[in-house]
Amino acid sequence: MNIPVKIRRWLPYAGVAVVVAYCLAPFYWMVVSSLRRTSDIFEKTPLPTHPSFENYIAVFDPSQAFTRAMLNSIVVAGVTTALALVLATFTAYAMARLRFRFKRVVLTVIIATSMFPVVAIVVPLLKLFTDLGWINTYQALIAPSLSFALPLAVWNLTTFFRQMPEELEHSAMVDGCTRGQAFRKIIIPLAAPGLFTTAIIVFIIAWNEFLIAVTMTNKEDMQTAPVAVSKFTGASEFEVPFGSQMAAGVLVTIPLVVLVIVFQRRIVSGLTSGSAK
Repeated sequence: MNIPVKIRRWLPYAGVAVVVAYCLAPFYWMVVSSLRRTSDIFEKTPLPTHPSFENYIAVFDPSQAFTRAMLNSIVVAGVTTALALVLATFTAYAMARLRFRFKRVVLTVIIATSMFPVVAIVVPLLKLFTDLGWINTYQALIAPSLSFALPLAVWNLTTFFRQMPEELEHSAMVDGCTRGQAFRKIIIPLAAPGLFTTAIIVFIIAWNEFLIAVTMTNKEDMQTAPVAVSKFTGASEFEVPFGSQMAAGVLVTIPLVVLVIVFQRRIVSGLTSGSAK
């Protein structure tokens, strides 16, 4: 079947539009539902009939402790991302540059550790953290998140460092740099795209973590945003606050969107600013 040239030219754009619409549809419906009044929450209209911010006001009611939960999520995700990025950068560079036996096996074991289901290790972790007195502490939230995010970060960065020619370090060392200075002044700036992409992945993993957070905390002032949203209460015991949960979902998603936008600019800058001698 012969497709006209005009239609064929627009087919890729149509495919992209369909994928974007499919991906954004749940978020769009979440935003629309968050703007509906409680009495209109089950409406199916594309836009709210009577737009209202009552759900957002309810989210920030002191009884929900949502502001504190958002702060806890920022601390946990931020610290996890920083630690994972620092540890993974040195580990991945060593894995990419050093030559030793069973290196592929070591990398396989590293990535395999991130594949253990959380539900299978949450009970041993709970027992361990109870013995250590870590329940309701940031370290009980950061350490497990780091254990799942770090292997993925090492794997991603190892692949990225492998693609960078060793001649970059050799050239810098010829000019008088030590191995450490070559790594700091040459490799790290050129690795900015991989670092920021890995940071996005790690931050999202830590930000969205729920099972560990709900297990390791039983105090309201230590729960993270996903846990706080799951514990929202309605006007009565048997009422599910769909509107407030939708509003909280929008607020929890906004930092991720902002983060991706900011990092995308840095990724483009890293791709265009680096140069090899």
